[in-house]
Amino acid sequence: MKEYKYKINGTTYKVGVGDIDNNVAKVEVNGIPYKVELDAEKKPVTIVNAPRPSAAPRTQSGEKVIAKQAPTGSGHQVKAPLPGTVLSVAVKPGDTVKSSDTVLVLEAMKMENAIHAGRDGKVASVNVNPGDAVLEGALLITLE
Repeated sequence: MKEYKYKINGTTYKVGVGDIDNNVAKVEVNGIPYKVELDAEKKPVTIVNAPRPSAAPRTQSGEKVIAKQAPTGSGHQVKAPLPGTVLSVAVKPGDTVKSSDTVLVLEAMKMENAIHAGRDGKVASVNVNPGDAVLEGALLITLE
């Protein structure tokens, strides 16, 4: 117990402050024990700022790495069904594919999505590389 001496209006008081438990302090004034209830401290409200969304990846020259839709050409076009990042490309130009073959894997919303050819044919061109960010509707692969 810590002891203090106070002088109030010429009268000296001997005050001892003991344990404080759940905002109740044990206090002794001139030998008389008291239980003193303290005001509960109001903790400051912490405002958490939402994290800023990360920027699109950029090349060494500073350009954004987002595959843009190429001009339409002949053949069947395999397009991105949703925006995401290309994880892997399973075909190369000249490969023959069936309609159910997975031609690439696209990550979107933390999920891997297998993108299928959609029809039988021969791969004419691959317009993306692993790591590219693509928008919905972007041209991924062209089949002959």
